[in-house]
Amino acid sequence: MLFYSGERKALNRNYFNMYLWKRALITAGVIRERVPGERFTPSREHGMHALRHYYASVLLDSGENIKALAEYLGHSDPGFTLRTYTHLMPNSQDRARRAIDAAFGAPDTVGGPGDGDVLP
Repeated sequence: MLFYSGERKALNRNYFNMYLWKRALITAGVIRERVPGERFTPSREHGMHALRHYYASVLLDSGENIKALAEYLGHSDPGFTLRTYTHLMPNSQDRARRAIDAAFGAPDTVGGPGDGDVLP
């Protein structure tokens, strides 16, 4: 994402987080208004960084590969990306079963052991 001001200048991430992002979270009822003179309660869950993780999780859920995701996120090591986001990856067992079923046909359309046929 690229955020910029009305003057088309890059927004400082701290300014964006404090004056735009936090305001949006308050308006949406996600966090409470801060008491004047106090800081917002620190929370990585509600910070801008959470959007980065959301972006990664959406791409992984749709089947994007780790190497491409690492590039999109600016990681030089896809292994780091894998270690960070492996818990978000879709269940590969289901994907593997679907791939084999597609390659050999659906189980109800292909004869095999257990369907009543006697093997020689």
